[in-house]
Amino acid sequence: MKASFHDIINSEKPVLVDFWATWCGPCVAMAPVLKDVAEKVGDSAKIIKIDVDKNQQIASQYKIQSVPTMILFKKGEVLWRESGMKSVQQLVGLINQHMD
Repeated sequence: MKASFHDIINSEKPVLVDFWATWCGPCVAMAPVLKDVAEKVGDSAKIIKIDVDKNQQIASQYKIQSVPTMILFKKGEVLWRESGMKSVQQLVGLINQHMD
C-alpha cells in the first residue's frame, strides 16, 4: 500500500517536497539537483516530488502558486518554503539544520 501524503509529511525525519510540473523547465532542471541532495542526505531525510497537475488537491491545500515550490516538513509542520531553483548545497544545508 502506498503511504498517503499526510503520512509521509508527518515523519520524524525532515521531508522535502518538490511541487513541480512536467511542462515547467526549471522543475525539470531541478530533478538532478534533488537526486544529488537525496544521495547526500541518505536515510536522514526524505525527498518526494508532487506533480501539481496530478495532485491538484494537495497543491491547492498548500496554496502552490508557482512551480517549482519546495516545502520542508517535519512531523507535519512546514519548516521552510520557497519557490524557484535551489542548489544542492542550499538544500542539503537546509535539511541538515532540521535534523534531530
